[in-house]
This record gives sequence, structure tokens and C-alpha cells, in this order.
Amino acid sequence: MGGIETKLTDTHGLNDGPEYSPCGSYIWFNSVRTGLMQVWRMNADGSDQTQMTFDESNSWFPHVSPDGKKIAYITYKKGDVEAGDHPANKNVEIRLMSSEGGEYKTLVHLYGGQGTLNVNSWSPDSKKLAFVSYRLK
Repeated sequence: MGGIETKLTDTHGLNDGPEYSPCGSYIWFNSVRTGLMQVWRMNADGSDQTQMTFDESNSWFPHVSPDGKKIAYITYKKGDVEAGDHPANKNVEIRLMSSEGGEYKTLVHLYGGQGTLNVNSWSPDSKKLAFVSYRLK
């Protein structure tokens, strides 16, 4: 691929974790621009930046299922971490929502954080999701 870099966001604060949708039309990312880390989606050219999560948690690392229908992401409870931080060794949730937005479903509560869901870990058929849970000894 290659080419000249193009900055797609220009808001104050951290914008992180970009991932293309399988169709290539969207880029999913997380941003702290509203005060809490939330999941956002924009067109691949950077236009139409749309907030997709609206709860009182800090949500990170949106990963799109191969069929493009679901988004998995990790959430830290408000007050457990600063909005721009995603440390290890915290109680977190992995959540699932439609790629169209709306209500989420909590898949699992676990002890983890950084390293739990940093990369897209969907199975090719979009039916399973791999993640890491850990406990300190």
C-alpha cells in the first residue's frame, strides 16, 4: 500500500485503536473527546465521525466481526481508570453491540485490561471471540 499519511481526526485529546470494517467503508476507533473514552465510527475518508457508545464507562479497542455485523470492545468502569488510560490488572467487561450502534450486551466480566482485547480476535465465521483473562498471584 504505502503513500502519504493523512490525518483523519483533529479533536483535542486521545484518538486511538483504529480498525477498518471488513467492507472497508468505515474506521472504528476510540476517543476521549467527550470526557470519557468512547467508541466512534467514521467513514474511511475521515468524514461523519459518529459516537457509537454513550454510557458512563471508558470503552476501548472496538473490533469488527468478519461479517461486519458486530463490534466487540473492552470497558473499564468510570472512576477505575482515567479516561485516556487502559492499564492491566483491573475488573473489566467485554461488550458486544451491533455495528449499527444501539444497546450493548455484556459478554463477560473478567480481571484483565491491557492485553485482554487489544487485537481483533474474531473467528472467521464471526461466531467466537478470543480474549485474555488473568489474575495476579
